[in-house]
Amino acid sequence: MTLTTGTTSVPVDTDAADEQQYIETLTLLSEGSVHKHFDPYVDIDWESEKFAVPANDPRWVLPAKTDPIGGHAWYQALPLDKQIEVGMWRQANVAKVGLQFENILIRGMMQYVFSLPNGSAEARYCTHESIEECNHTLMFQEMVNRVGADAPGMSRPMKMLSPFIPLFATLLPELFFVGVLAGEEPIDHIQKSVLRSGEDIHPIMQGVMAIHVAEEARHISFAHQLLRRRVPKMSKAGRFLLSLAFPITMRILCDVIVIPPKKFWTKFDIPKQVKKDLFWGTPESQHALQDYFGDVRMLATDTGMMNRAARLMWKLCGIDGKASRFRSEPDRSSHQFAA
Repeated sequence: MTLTTGTTSVPVDTDAADEQQYIETLTLLSEGSVHKHFDPYVDIDWESEKFAVPANDPRWVLPAKTDPIGGHAWYQALPLDKQIEVGMWRQANVAKVGLQFENILIRGMMQYVFSLPNGSAEARYCTHESIEECNHTLMFQEMVNRVGADAPGMSRPMKMLSPFIPLFATLLPELFFVGVLAGEEPIDHIQKSVLRSGEDIHPIMQGVMAIHVAEEARHISFAHQLLRRRVPKMSKAGRFLLSLAFPITMRILCDVIVIPPKKFWTKFDIPKQVKKDLFWGTPESQHALQDYFGDVRMLATDTGMMNRAARLMWKLCGIDGKASRFRSEPDRSSHQFAA
């Protein structure tokens, strides 16, 4: 590339310019972590009266607009005390899954940072992010403890795989950070929807979600920036294989995070048809699933990974659809969970 000034053409090193812009972006993200960060034991007053968890508090009833279980006729037909019990267990398990996912993420981040050179802007930001994620795990566990539900979090197969996933951070870092987004994007989307809905939820949930959404914005931005930088530099074959693995990873990890474990269905004797409806057997639930991934479809398109074969894979995974025009674009179509 050349820059023309008058009659003189001056060569411009686009790689160096892109690298400098990337470093500046990471520096901004790091400064954001320094100047705007949260401590779960400072910024949440766990001992205040409003954070108490009394029995039969209707604020634990799952919201119909933003939770697939809350919008189902089976759940809505339950007595209020049972709705509250199911809601508390569900929300505690969501927090436990978030904790476990971020534990895996932290291990992978530290694996990635281990071999980065001195002075690396990536090393600094990844370490800031890992510190924030450690605080999130403390916050999520405190919520689980106070709700009092013995929530297991992820399914047993995922727990067995968890020691091996961080290795991808050095073996296949592009795939690892796709996995990071596969975990972060659905949780972020769901929590933003709950906060935007204005529904009456328990202050513990509201406080935890508000902190998590605020800091996850930086974490998701970093993963997007890293992939935008690294993917175009991959070999043609590598980029093609990643384009196919992208939607598969998104769908698998989304199910791990969003669908409750076996214990949930047996504990509350939930009919199989209800589970099928909720994940993902109705048009409304299918729409919600697709809606989680508008931002990453935009990323796949912008990085040259939305080829013909990849589009077919997105469709086969049930998460195809239009790409977002900008990050966190809200879904303005009229739908809600129902059975």
